[in-house]
Amino acid sequence: MKRLVILGCGESGVGTAQLGKAKGFQVFVSDFGSIQKEYKDVLKHYEIEWEEGQHTTSKILKADVVMKSPGIPETVPIVKQLLSQGISVVSEIEFAAEFTDSKIIGVTGSNGKTTTTMMVHHILKYAKIEAVMAGNIGDSFAKEINKNPDYFVLELSSFQLDGINNFRPNIAIITNIKPDHLDRYDNNFENYIASKFRIVMNQSPSDYLIYDADDPVIEAYMKSHKIQSILMPFSLKKSLERGAFYKDKKITIINNKNTIHMPTSNLALEGKHNIKNAMAAATAAHLLKIRKETIRESLECFQGAEHRLENVLKINKVHYINDSKATNVNATYFALESMNAPTVWIVGGVDKGNDYSVLYPFVNEKVKAIICLGTHNDKLFENFESMVDIIIETQFMSEAVKIAYKVASAGDNVLLSPACASFDLFKNYEDRGQQFKTAVREL
Repeated sequence: MKRLVILGCGESGVGTAQLGKAKGFQVFVSDFGSIQKEYKDVLKHYEIEWEEGQHTTSKILKADVVMKSPGIPETVPIVKQLLSQGISVVSEIEFAAEFTDSKIIGVTGSNGKTTTTMMVHHILKYAKIEAVMAGNIGDSFAKEINKNPDYFVLELSSFQLDGINNFRPNIAIITNIKPDHLDRYDNNFENYIASKFRIVMNQSPSDYLIYDADDPVIEAYMKSHKIQSILMPFSLKKSLERGAFYKDKKITIINNKNTIHMPTSNLALEGKHNIKNAMAAATAAHLLKIRKETIRESLECFQGAEHRLENVLKINKVHYINDSKATNVNATYFALESMNAPTVWIVGGVDKGNDYSVLYPFVNEKVKAIICLGTHNDKLFENFESMVDIIIETQFMSEAVKIAYKVASAGDNVLLSPACASFDLFKNYEDRGQQFKTAVREL
């Protein structure tokens, strides 16, 4: 009996443990931290051996294969030891993919991957195609494997892609590549770019890569690296002979001699970035031969991801918007770009070496007040104090929202778009977004 060891007992760890047990592996789960009660209950139910608060080397090094949870870097001692002994260390995505014959649509990118994944899944469901969404969103891929749908639509982080050997999506989508998580990549942007492009490394000439042709990072990488798959670019700036482009308020998609046109005037989500997400999702749907009317109708009723430019409430004609999922400057760039009224901007958290200069034009043009919500706000004051009349700091979401309520006038927006990670004052970006929504409702 083969021995599967799982490092880290979060969503992907528990899913892999269940799948491994079902496939006849001897399973051992080891978490250096503490394991949540709900996950412990699952392990006990399936009679899976586990430990927390330590890594017992003797038990781990007996593994035939190790699934490393995405949050664990390769630099931790136990992983280094495993690799030095030639023991296979893979991600949950790699492990689970061995056990399905379903077609796979994989979506990665620095921003927009959650929305694009949800859009693709929504179109497929709307077209009555059996599809399951998993990966970096919702339930783990491993947990969902036994559903055996026609298509898996997977959101894939760079950390998940780092642990693949044979994983191969039939359709890969790269939304964009901007500097992010560089602490995990030796502060080398090139390493991060290469990690994202692992999504195509096993693709064949019959597979597809859908990508943003306006992204200079993607374009530069593709000029110097051979990609096997059929290329389907999308662009807001230029007409293309193949792929998707935006012109005269409509999306045109061309694949061989098959061309469709779709108006964007009734898209449910606003902003240029969402037109790009829609182009990527619609291109994938077009490749699956879904009817144009079905694609258009499904995108017009698509509601979007929670915590991503989510409309919360309108109070005294002031619009409150939750963009807590904007954990980097590029995501906040899209948020501020889409604001069409004077905006009170709630920003801050754990700064990941942010360069705020790209936001200057939007702050000068659209932001009337800034509320800094984090433990290290000095950099925000340095960058923006001269651009706005009001800049205030606070440590509490409830207070940030009350200040915004006082500062905002009828017709304004109040936007939570932190541009930073959330771990100083909140458990995660979801907790931050929920606290914002609760505080707004309490107004």
